[in-house]
Amino acid sequence: MARIAVVLGSTRPGRLGKAVADWVYERSRQRSDASFDLLDIVDFKLPLLDEPRPPSLGHYEHEHTKAWAAAVARYDGYIFVTAEYNHSIPGALKNALDFLYAEWNNKAAGFVSYGGVGGTRAVEHLRLVAGELQMADVRAQVALPLATEFENYRTFMPSATAEKGLGILFDQVIAWSEALQWLRSRGDRA
Repeated sequence: MARIAVVLGSTRPGRLGKAVADWVYERSRQRSDASFDLLDIVDFKLPLLDEPRPPSLGHYEHEHTKAWAAAVARYDGYIFVTAEYNHSIPGALKNALDFLYAEWNNKAAGFVSYGGVGGTRAVEHLRLVAGELQMADVRAQVALPLATEFENYRTFMPSATAEKGLGILFDQVIAWSEALQWLRSRGDRA
């Protein structure tokens, strides 16, 4: 059975992403075809990238990097919950992605985003980063506009459309996580 991490990508105080990630995680627990965990990057207290060698070498010096690497490596796929800040992803999420390399390789990635236009521009950037890290991003995406999915732009109230879209996203991330198992078992990396 595939193991999927719901990765909460914002560390901002008062972040809306916590409610979104909790929703994704709670819905995931209704599934019996994969196991899910919630990974909140704020819990890892990552500084700005401070490893002296490129992550592609896999030689981590700092304990915070080793802890983050061990957490990420356990999963076959990820659902990233991201805000859109200035047409892109939060700096904390980009930083967390940049710390590692092999731990992301040959794994599936799906996206749940929120923001003024649903976070779609952030996901476009995130797809480019995922590609460089050799993740296979799925087509389905859940985009949550602040004006329609958040009461008074603060209280998350997912619509029926968002609920349906999340089910499709789960299906695709699980399928791709399982399909990529063969590559992961061989240790293929370019």
